[in-house]
Amino acid sequence: MFSLTFTLVALLCLEPVVDARHRHWSTERKLNSLGSEDLVTNLPGQPNIDFRHYAGYVTVNEKNGRALFYWFYEALTLPNEKPLVLWLNGGPGCSSVGYGATQEIGPFVVDTNGRGLKLNPYSWNKEANMLFLESPVGVGFSYSNTTSDYNELGDDFTANDAYAFLYNWFLKFPSYKNRSLYIAGESYAGKYVPELAGLILDKNSDRSLFIDLRGILLGNPETCDAEDWKGLVDYAWSHAVVSDETHKTIGESCNFNSNDTWSNDDCSQAVDEVLKQYKEIDIYSLYTSVCIGNSSGSDENLTQMPRILGGYDPCLDDYAKRYYNRADVQKALHVSDGYHHKTWSICNMDIFNGWSESKETVLPIYKKLIAAGLRIWVYSGDTDGRVPVLSTRYSLSSLGLPITRAWRPWYHQKQVWVGGWLQEYEGLTFATFRGAGHAVPIFKPSESLAFFSSFLLGESPPFQRW
Repeated sequence: MFSLTFTLVALLCLEPVVDARHRHWSTERKLNSLGSEDLVTNLPGQPNIDFRHYAGYVTVNEKNGRALFYWFYEALTLPNEKPLVLWLNGGPGCSSVGYGATQEIGPFVVDTNGRGLKLNPYSWNKEANMLFLESPVGVGFSYSNTTSDYNELGDDFTANDAYAFLYNWFLKFPSYKNRSLYIAGESYAGKYVPELAGLILDKNSDRSLFIDLRGILLGNPETCDAEDWKGLVDYAWSHAVVSDETHKTIGESCNFNSNDTWSNDDCSQAVDEVLKQYKEIDIYSLYTSVCIGNSSGSDENLTQMPRILGGYDPCLDDYAKRYYNRADVQKALHVSDGYHHKTWSICNMDIFNGWSESKETVLPIYKKLIAAGLRIWVYSGDTDGRVPVLSTRYSLSSLGLPITRAWRPWYHQKQVWVGGWLQEYEGLTFATFRGAGHAVPIFKPSESLAFFSSFLLGESPPFQRW
């Protein structure tokens, strides 16, 4: 979820496997209607609900035994009429179940210490059918039986497996194969999402494989490595995280457009200083507390956390880890038999550190998607230091798109205060969320749901208070 492609230390075409028997969206496989074998019925600590949800595996490569774990929530109302939205978290190596589904935009939020679930009143399944995917293999519950697969993980590998997942998921849920599809995500999914969207467009040239992709929605997205690094450094300086001297050294010695920039000792040491200062606070949310509890420690440790400020709980990662490592939870989600435990982590750092291939920029894919007429909305929480608003503004500016509506504030529910700012380009909309960190829906849940609704409708958020 949270790399800038690679840290200074870490960096510092495979075809999708689709069973030939299903080449033409065939439903010859005698699967139960709507994947009923994956229906979740006894999830521990689940509140009463009025919608169905499903979880389980979809095989993306039978030969190697690669299977991706998903969790799908029907829309709260009118699921047969509402679109399908695929959500991806990034990392690379972080779980869309642990973050998106049960911290941000899913109908459940993991409760304190992972003992149960509580309802999220701002779940995005109020507006759409929501599909969360743990991708690539090695993330969350997703796996491969072929060890060498884990050495091949990169952007193209992930996009091809995600495409194979979608194809085979539609076989399991055939009523959705002709539904309008949107793909959304945040952080390193800023690369996953455009790459998958571009692949879908390419494959749609074969009408028998057509997927009705309508648009993409990206939050605090990694977009272009050079602009992302420049934005990170400038944001840290402009928010008093580093000194004038450090910022000046980086400006004079770092060329983020060059592959040789990290061989410059002055540049490397100055960027190290930026990352060192960020260790003193939460780089993903500059003005909130950090979690003092230790996820591997006792309940007593977890009681020593800071007070929750403004509804934001910095220890959500710990709660998720405890919950998804419970045998009864894994059984309910069709991950295990309830006796043989699978180890789940919210982020797999082996994947992050071993990522084999990453595109330096996805801006050419943006141009391709814009030319195809897809709806593209990008948003930034303005208190995130990891993929800050400056990084995204620098990246989008380099596209050179004509402005159709000038920079202006947008409002939510007739608030007296500004929810953020927004600018519309020819083919793209960009918005900020005032006071939100990296994972915007955690900090601004009501505003995020309203923004998501506007995105699906293709209508701008309100520009007036009343």
